[in-house]
Amino acid sequence: MSKNTLLDRVWDNHAVRMVPVGQTQLFIALHLIHEVTSPQAFAMLDERGLPVPYPERTLATVDHIVPTDSHVRPLVDPLAEAMLVALERNTAKHAITFFGLGHPNQGIVHVIGPQLGLTQPGLTIACGDSHTSTHGAFGAIAFGIGTTQVANVLASQTLLISKPKVRRVEVTGQLSSGVTAKDVILAIIGQLGVNGGIGFAYEYGGSAIEALDMEARMTICNMSIEGGARCGYINPDQVTVEYLRGRPYTGDGPAFDKRAKSWLALASGPDAGYDEVVTINGTTIEPMVTWGTNPGQVVGVNQPIPKDADPETLEFMGFLAGQRMVGVKIDVAFIGSCINGRISDLRRAAKLIADHGLKVAPHVRAIVVPGSVVVGQQAINEGLDEVFRQAGFDFRAAGCSMCLAMNPDKLQGRQICASSSNRNFRGRQGSPTGRTLLMSPEMVVIAAANGEVTDIRTLCGV
Repeated sequence: MSKNTLLDRVWDNHAVRMVPVGQTQLFIALHLIHEVTSPQAFAMLDERGLPVPYPERTLATVDHIVPTDSHVRPLVDPLAEAMLVALERNTAKHAITFFGLGHPNQGIVHVIGPQLGLTQPGLTIACGDSHTSTHGAFGAIAFGIGTTQVANVLASQTLLISKPKVRRVEVTGQLSSGVTAKDVILAIIGQLGVNGGIGFAYEYGGSAIEALDMEARMTICNMSIEGGARCGYINPDQVTVEYLRGRPYTGDGPAFDKRAKSWLALASGPDAGYDEVVTINGTTIEPMVTWGTNPGQVVGVNQPIPKDADPETLEFMGFLAGQRMVGVKIDVAFIGSCINGRISDLRRAAKLIADHGLKVAPHVRAIVVPGSVVVGQQAINEGLDEVFRQAGFDFRAAGCSMCLAMNPDKLQGRQICASSSNRNFRGRQGSPTGRTLLMSPEMVVIAAANGEVTDIRTLCGV
């Protein structure tokens, strides 16, 4: 049983009571909602005549169904328009802050929370989206929840939940050139499995994790759910503090410094006890590429697909056991999503293009979608949008886009997409026969340029 970990401390700070079945009624400090999982939840409240008693603790945005080429209303998809109208109506009714289309803070929910400083160490955070674990990068305990639970949080500001065990995932050493946070989390999932984290919270640490900036840490925590974990987090440190300093919802000055001290005190202590500890040598991690239909079906870009790989998955993907991913032809390249649609991702991708004069291969459709309006404007201010456009990428407006294709950005037929997103399930990108290869934004760039999966280290001189 864990003790003196950040999870234990945050859990104890927010526990309202234990119920007879052994679960905790947990107070939720911050509730984030969007247009897909909230309409039914609000309908549940309406059926029972319930208010939202703490509207100041809920914030809404629109992201999943947003077209990234045009925001003209009504939206072309009538279902998407209906979802948006429902969110507009419900947030107005319950006095909930809403960052809708046209608002300067609109964007993917897991991008805008951190960039505004809403996400802070020590908070419990819930959202009707599985990748809520992203916020754990700040030392928050953040859960993805279902629609009924969204309704429960709206009505009571609490969540009935079982306390997970804690597994410390320690990544040691220094990452090699060309290896990113995306490769680290794919390697972790590849080693521990997509079901390996069931019943656990993952505490990520070690020298390789501590060396990452905040946006890279968000990438790590984002895919905790893909490893089966209930949530994932990283202990707050000075990197966390400096990222949050001066954000709209954190401010600066003596009051901020006082809060920062309390944040740092939440970190797991030297006497922390864990249910399990796993150590991974970060120096051995390579640029990673998925070959299958879940994120655990992943290999180093130059490593062969396992000999015992699932035959049905191989048939669907059109690959062979023992085949290497280098040289696999792609049709589409996508940079974006809540895991890799931040300004640092766009900067690194654009720098790679500019430094090497890269151009998208003639047969490849390539798009870049910023994770928020703020990120998009930053990219424009820095001239990154022109770097992408001149290279042959289509630079779009903010949204979830091709990550899950609940919008017009979809694969067609058997297309193969080199994607910086976080899921590669069948049909995830809009076509039931489409195929998704997960990789870092840098790997997407070079795949787009060469028209095939390529080892990024060929450009890094490694």
